[in-house]
Amino acid sequence: MSEVKKIATRESYGNALAELGKENDNIYVLDADLASATKTGVFKKAFPERHIDCGIAECNMTGIAAGMATTGKIPFISSFAMFAAGRNFEQVRNSIGYPHLNVKIGATHAGISVGEDGATHQCNEDIALMRTIPGMTVICPSDDVEAKAAVRAAVEHDGPVYLRFGRLAVPVINDTPDYKFELGKGIVLREGKDLTIVATGLPVAECLAAADKLAEEGIEAKVINIHTIKPLDEELILAAAKETGKVVTVEEHSVIGGLGSAVCDCLSENYPTKVLKIGINDVFGESGTAVGLIHKYGLDAEGIYNKIKGWL
Repeated sequence: MSEVKKIATRESYGNALAELGKENDNIYVLDADLASATKTGVFKKAFPERHIDCGIAECNMTGIAAGMATTGKIPFISSFAMFAAGRNFEQVRNSIGYPHLNVKIGATHAGISVGEDGATHQCNEDIALMRTIPGMTVICPSDDVEAKAAVRAAVEHDGPVYLRFGRLAVPVINDTPDYKFELGKGIVLREGKDLTIVATGLPVAECLAAADKLAEEGIEAKVINIHTIKPLDEELILAAAKETGKVVTVEEHSVIGGLGSAVCDCLSENYPTKVLKIGINDVFGESGTAVGLIHKYGLDAEGIYNKIKGWL
């Protein structure tokens, strides 16, 4: 059996920007002295005249992008999630969100899979922050195929978009002929009648593996990939909850304010359902290998399987 191809979604981001740059002269990329890490250096090499290194000044970079958007350009601002969403929150809110400008935020190195960079750089709060900004679209792709499709969708969408990418290489699971990316629409990856697993980003592939382990014990789990956390595909989530009666959310993010909270908001208002939220449980991360940390915090297939089994 051949080994599953793995690619970091930050790589997908850089490659997608370079490809789209050929098609659209209005795409500009701004970086905060991190082009080699965020992979926007790929765009810089292809289109040096449309790449601006703003230095280690994310807030200033955001203001520049806002100004560019008012002239009809489509600027992408890029940095680590900790800086793009965290350090930058006020500027994103007031300079991009409030005037609803067409700026795209490419946030890389999100979640605990940043690994050895440690707790200060492991941003597990960014989805929560960006969800609160009115009019902000929030996307967290699960693999290379989805990340590239998400960047294209962001360019085609008129309005601010937050795109969350990872440092760790993850399995490519969406390389199928029928794959279709649509903003605000979840994707059913596996059918099941006993419970629904709703996942986003890095853990999606792990949830499929966990579902396989559950199936060995006669537990059939429906697996849904929610790449767009805002706007949320409430119709799909409600239908799944009514079908299976139990919902598990899985994310490489705090269980406070992220996908789990969005799903619980939807269900509590429309169809109260028993929910288990799997993610980072109100703690900071720590230094360690990405794979080791994912295992420790129960976000690999084994951890997800064990938590679901214990809950059931």
